[in-house]
Amino acid sequence: MSAEYATLRFLLVDDNHHMRAIVSAILKGVGVKHVREAMDGAEALQAMREGPIDIAIVDFKMSPLDGVQFTQLVRNSPDSVDPFLPIIMLTGFAERNRVFEARDAGVTEIVVKPVTARSLLDRINMVIYKPRPFIRSGDYFGPCRRRRDDPSYSGPRRRQGDGLGALEI
Repeated sequence: MSAEYATLRFLLVDDNHHMRAIVSAILKGVGVKHVREAMDGAEALQAMREGPIDIAIVDFKMSPLDGVQFTQLVRNSPDSVDPFLPIIMLTGFAERNRVFEARDAGVTEIVVKPVTARSLLDRINMVIYKPRPFIRSGDYFGPCRRRRDDPSYSGPRRRQGDGLGALEI
């Protein structure tokens, strides 16, 4: 597994130094060699401009720019470096409305704190080996929020490819 992770470039965004150290240790323990760190969403956006990132791991609550705002900017800003970036959100807020807020911002996967190596690696493996298609609708751009596709559905909201790597609904 370490050879698979060795070439990936991670962006780790959390205002808590100890949480960054824990997640960084997990990543390095499985062979990750490239981890760039940022203390908030604004610093993370700048880090993305400085070099390519393969996966971002972002805390929910930070200041001045939190994880949800960071995700919205990555997904929707006209000058976004990579609107298709897989974003894994770390959060201590497991309430339904918070999870929906993150999902609706375009977060790819969510890990609830306290983070374990298994829960984090499971989510990383999901974005690598089972990526969900991206969806573009009137008010949303990001990974498909549905966990499964129903091929028998043929209604008016059927997903259609746009040729740009995103599906239209």
